[in-house]
Amino acid sequence: MIERARELPKDRLTTTDEKGRRLTLYPTEARGRFRALRSRFYDVLLVVFLALPWLRIGGHQAVLLDLPRRRFSFFGLTFWAHDAPMLFFVLGGFVLALVFVTAVWGRVWCGWACPQTVFIDGVFRRLERWIEGTSSERRRLDGAPWTMAKMVKKSAKWAAFGLASLVISHSFLAYFVGTAELARMIATSPLENPASFLVMAVTAGVVLFDFGWFREQFCTIACPYGRFQSVLMDDDSLIVGYDARRGEPRKGAAIPMGGPRGDCVNCNRCVQVCPTGIDIRRGLQLECIACTACIDACDDMMARMKRPAGLIRYSSLAELEGGKRRRFSARAAAYLALLGLFGAGLTYTILRREPLDYTVLRSIGAPYEVVGDSVINHFRIDLSNQSFEELSVRLEGDRELVLQLNPLTVPAGESRRVDFFVRLPKSEVKGGRAELKLRIHAQGGRIQARFDEGVRLVGPYL
Repeated sequence: MIERARELPKDRLTTTDEKGRRLTLYPTEARGRFRALRSRFYDVLLVVFLALPWLRIGGHQAVLLDLPRRRFSFFGLTFWAHDAPMLFFVLGGFVLALVFVTAVWGRVWCGWACPQTVFIDGVFRRLERWIEGTSSERRRLDGAPWTMAKMVKKSAKWAAFGLASLVISHSFLAYFVGTAELARMIATSPLENPASFLVMAVTAGVVLFDFGWFREQFCTIACPYGRFQSVLMDDDSLIVGYDARRGEPRKGAAIPMGGPRGDCVNCNRCVQVCPTGIDIRRGLQLECIACTACIDACDDMMARMKRPAGLIRYSSLAELEGGKRRRFSARAAAYLALLGLFGAGLTYTILRREPLDYTVLRSIGAPYEVVGDSVINHFRIDLSNQSFEELSVRLEGDRELVLQLNPLTVPAGESRRVDFFVRLPKSEVKGGRAELKLRIHAQGGRIQARFDEGVRLVGPYL
């Protein structure tokens, strides 16, 4: 267990001892305006996570990442794995949005929206407090000898953790197989869906291990995002910071006789509430997830001491050093411009995208064939259904078309190649050329589309 010393070690993580072994954190529950806002925001995010797979937009699941079938759906936008430009703009836009948010608002993602933070703070710590009590009660329980009461509490906690992990893993699986398929899998034996069951079981195990035990170690050891912040952020990025100019020298520090004393009373509350165990008074640190718990703890202490709030606050390095923060730096403007380009590219791709993609090609062999008074041209058409609906495709034209099936069916997300022949009187071939006005009708579900294509015909030179 971590002993809450006045000064934390500077040569190692505060969550490890001198030999590198993990020390358990027992962060105290912070109370204040940010704690209340975060709790409500976490609840909203949890409801969204659980409900989103069950919502339907345009007849399709709101968010679906069906990797086995290589089909994807995002809020009414549907595309397949072969829609590379659209996939590029969607994924690239998400990355750039995160980069832009980090440049302007720092690690607000980590403290307010990261699944690691939301599930641990919004679900698992709540269950832990409900079953085992406050941080001091949990510390005493872990240090106490094993009794029946301790076994009951520990068993109840891990049973609740296991149930929460199963709910999370099943909801997570719904994003990849679809809610209808998930409901079918739940109603049948796991042996009928071994791959999906294995994915769900492994996911539940990872969730239980990470959110139930590993916790802050993921943020300080495994997560790469914190290591990118030094590249993405600058002196104008928003951070949770300690105002050393106002707080120092803190209580207990050696000061000259009659010298000024800072507002920090060295109560150590900012350290006690920190979920990663750091001392925010040491400046910006990789382990800080900007959760604002230290702000609430410090503001509460300042109110008790009848001193102004904001000794620890949302600020920037520039402001904490006595300067002014630029609300919108050149770096943030560059990120926003790139994000705008990706948005424009995605919009352009969507506007140009049709439910049916087709290519008309002349068949291999003789360019035409003369049969009596008629000239016959042989073509093939490649049809690609880019929608999630099965399409019925019918070919029409101002010339006689001969093909085996008309209309023909193209399944969702699949392609089909069809040969067709165009017959026209020899007399209509002028200078060895003629024209076919081809009309392609596609229908399926809510889709009604028509495409017009001019096709050049050839024949004998008369």
